[in-house]
Amino acid sequence: MRAWSLARKCAGRSIGFVPTMGALHEGHASLLREAVSRDHVSVLSIFVNPAQFAPNEDLDKYPRTWDADLALAEAIGVDLVYAPNAATMYPAGFATYVQVERLADGLCSRTRPHFFRGVATVVVKLFNAVLPDHAYFGQKDAQQCAVIRRMARDLDLGVEIVEMPIVRETDGLAMSSRNRYLGPEDRQRALCLHQGLQRAEALLRAGERDAATVKKLVREALSAVEIDYVELVDAETMAPLERVDRPVLLAVAAQVGPARLIDNIKFAPVD
Repeated sequence: MRAWSLARKCAGRSIGFVPTMGALHEGHASLLREAVSRDHVSVLSIFVNPAQFAPNEDLDKYPRTWDADLALAEAIGVDLVYAPNAATMYPAGFATYVQVERLADGLCSRTRPHFFRGVATVVVKLFNAVLPDHAYFGQKDAQQCAVIRRMARDLDLGVEIVEMPIVRETDGLAMSSRNRYLGPEDRQRALCLHQGLQRAEALLRAGERDAATVKKLVREALSAVEIDYVELVDAETMAPLERVDRPVLLAVAAQVGPARLIDNIKFAPVD
């Protein structure tokens, strides 16, 4: 992989990179199209990363759709698919991990304390192999984007992190590989995540600036699901806020039947 990338870079060609765990959907496709259009060559990685799963999570059940993923990548015009295996990424005796402090402390880390260490570690390894100029991530994983952006700056990785908008189903549900777990009833219940965020956004646009009031509205909208968190934080630092006086991220996570789903909106006050 690195030899392929070095040959392109020596020829003056930029590399766009989309790291994924496969089970690709239109959200991934939007990232791949951006990489294809913006960079000279594009790379998709497919690797279900065991380091970001806890023992009680869905590593073994995580959807794997290899043939469909390759067909989508080919249709979009991706130049290369990089698909290392776990033994390559984590050889015997592996003992080095990357930990991004503060940004990774709240939100998803409360119930998944292992998660961002696993994500940061695998992304550094993928960056070292692919050597991208730009790496594309979706806003649905907003905390992950913030962690990776901070890591890239702090470690001088020389990669520009490009955050792309959330892609949604026609009914508003944020696209996710884990949506495949949802039966019809759970799928309907899951719509409350986006609906709650929409109500909160309308409240913010109407001038509400008290974080507790905004979060209360969202929690009420999510009464049909098992809430993990509803948080309003600084969009850059991920620090909790009491007042909406700067660009913010309003983020939710909930268990809906067999699936843990996340969603968010970003809002910047003009007053």
